[in-house]
Amino acid sequence: MEAATLERPVRNERPSTDRYARTIEASKRIRWDIDRDVIRGRNFDFDRKFMPDGLSKIPLLTFLSPREARFLSQVQGRTYANMFALVERYIGAKASELSRSHSLGDQIAFEALVRMTDEELKHQALFRRLERMAGERMPAGYAFKPEPDDVARAVLSKCDWAVLALTLDIEIFSQAHYRSSIEPDAQLDPLWKDVFLFHWKEESQHAILDEIEWRREHARASAPERDQGVTDLIALVGDVDGIVQMQSAADADYFVAHCGRRLSDTEHARIRDVMLKAYRWQYVVSGAQGTRFAEVIAELATPDQMQRIGAALGPIVEHATT
Repeated sequence: MEAATLERPVRNERPSTDRYARTIEASKRIRWDIDRDVIRGRNFDFDRKFMPDGLSKIPLLTFLSPREARFLSQVQGRTYANMFALVERYIGAKASELSRSHSLGDQIAFEALVRMTDEELKHQALFRRLERMAGERMPAGYAFKPEPDDVARAVLSKCDWAVLALTLDIEIFSQAHYRSSIEPDAQLDPLWKDVFLFHWKEESQHAILDEIEWRREHARASAPERDQGVTDLIALVGDVDGIVQMQSAADADYFVAHCGRRLSDTEHARIRDVMLKAYRWQYVVSGAQGTRFAEVIAELATPDQMQRIGAALGPIVEHATT
């Protein structure tokens, strides 16, 4: 596992150039191909789980049989891949935009961000492939509700401070999910697990670039622009939670329709609630509470701004963790 870690800047190095250079070196070393390295002619094993219990919260649904719990983990796993394809649509576009700001200056930074753009496009292609593969074997009726281009336009309409903060959050939680929950779980489907191993390797570099660019934008921005960044970030978190609410309800209903038996209204409602808890944990809370993201935002935001962020996140965190 050769991915770079999200390190702090080393004293006495050129402020950012050396960090950009290290991401290039890592990108070259771990470069992978979808068919040759990840899929390798395999298909999903539907006798295995996709999502680990630590992310899915499925053990809270004690009335499900092992077969039903496994199917629900596969529904969640299908959405997990689609959610990464969704966010990487805007991340790739933002990385391309940021690269242009370096194109006639720091060529090392330019190359690092061009590589990030290329890798994000590859990730989107991988996740589209997984959706087709899952659709061939899972019951008809699954729907991924948000439209990627519409979501990307909405995110990119916000100021760069907020967009880069959200992006760092996403790319840190993707690493945390793999290291703490996906990699240690021997019960997961091997192909699905490998997808997120290879994804993690490249996202480790992307998170470094996100932090550099966020700090660069923070240094450029005035105090009122930074405060607007906090306002925009809070709005983006609300938008993510809206997507999470919509998709968790759709996935719960899809599961209930295809689980193989009639569930009571109480059980259906409980599945909906646990799915929302799980998705809020996966896509909002696990990143916001991650140590590295918390350190960076606490350094860049004022105490009053941190209080605003905490107040906005409070109800989501409470629901996801109780």
